[in-house]
Amino acid sequence: MEIIPAIDLVNGQCVRLSAGDFSRQTTYDSDPVAVAQRFVDAGVKRLHLVDLDGARAGHPVNLPILEAIAAKTALDIDAGGGIQTLAALNQVFNAGAAHVTAGSLAVREPATVEAWLSQFGADTIFLGADFKGEHIMINAWVDQSQLRLVDFIATYLEAGATTFICTDVSKDGLLQGPSLAIYKSLIAQFPAARFIASGGVTTLADVEALTEAGMHGAIIGKALYEGTLTLAELQPFL
Repeated sequence: MEIIPAIDLVNGQCVRLSAGDFSRQTTYDSDPVAVAQRFVDAGVKRLHLVDLDGARAGHPVNLPILEAIAAKTALDIDAGGGIQTLAALNQVFNAGAAHVTAGSLAVREPATVEAWLSQFGADTIFLGADFKGEHIMINAWVDQSQLRLVDFIATYLEAGATTFICTDVSKDGLLQGPSLAIYKSLIAQFPAARFIASGGVTTLADVEALTEAGMHGAIIGKALYEGTLTLAELQPFL
């Protein structure tokens, strides 16, 4: 299972939200590039970079930070947040992202994301299945869509997608453990999909449980910044 640290950006700084609530924001570092370098020094290969400003604005905002991280490290970066158009997608790729995560747009404009899958491939376009309960959340996790999580996944698998970053919004940033039962259910229903767990990963036991369940990867954010999980502990997984 791949370990993928997360950097979430607000005003150019490394932050974490609690349950997707912008009013419950903690700033951990003013230098995201230095944070990324620390990940590299520990042996990390991948990075999940989220432009939270971009998610709210509807277009990429923190491109210079993506560019700097890509220029100064060899991290395999998947980027998300505010990528609503082909022009924005190309901006993010040109800034150094290897993959893009399509979330809200995949709900609002499925034809656009299906076209991206066709043009760029399933190894480049990931699907952001941000959920709360049974439903997909959109617009920076503010709004609940009518689309059910399982229907979202089924539709995009049929369209050629393979990789789904599944974030339980109700758990994200709360350090209360991941939604293991939901992930196990998804793996059982969709064995061909590659699922990446996001939200609530707190301890080494969580990582081990996700590995045993058959998850393709785990995104870890607040646990690393708060120290409930360390990069040293994760060495066997890197």
